[in-house]
Amino acid sequence: MPGQDTVTRLLIEWKDGSRDAEAMLTPLVYQELRRLARRYLASESTAETLQPTALVHEAWLRLTGSSQPDWESRSHFYGVAARLMRQILIDHARRHLSQKRGARAHTVAIQDTICFAPQKSAEIIALGDALTQLEKVDPRKAQVIELRFFGGLSADETARALGISVATVGREQRLAEAWLHRELTAEEH
Repeated sequence: MPGQDTVTRLLIEWKDGSRDAEAMLTPLVYQELRRLARRYLASESTAETLQPTALVHEAWLRLTGSSQPDWESRSHFYGVAARLMRQILIDHARRHLSQKRGARAHTVAIQDTICFAPQKSAEIIALGDALTQLEKVDPRKAQVIELRFFGGLSADETARALGISVATVGREQRLAEAWLHRELTAEEH
């Protein structure tokens, strides 16, 4: 894993217009994003058929698609990446459910042939909706969940990214998990 200072320096240089920084940064962050996607998807039963490469490619296209990146640090970059990965998972799940309900057939690229079981798609959508609700109630708790689970950041990295203590990260994470659990189980009944 590349050092935080190296990635942050390259992100800032890229923000300032350096194409060399972008070229040096690309393999560093791309490999880290792949590692994070593999780790996240390996531990998530709700995304068992999604390939990490497809998830990372889509996130990478969205991350680099803007003409002027505005990255403040490595943690900021991975936080945005985490949010994008979560949204991509939700978007794929929604598309899959709409196809199951009889949407018209259309030609898709190989990387778009990601298959979700209907119940798993519904779980991903429910989690995404619950996180969106949590963000309205308590944005910092939602950020902690995104950084820890979708971004793969450690508690220390999350604390640095949010400017809070590691103990606060742990407390916020536990409260957010309890809140999400309550919201998700309430939807089942």
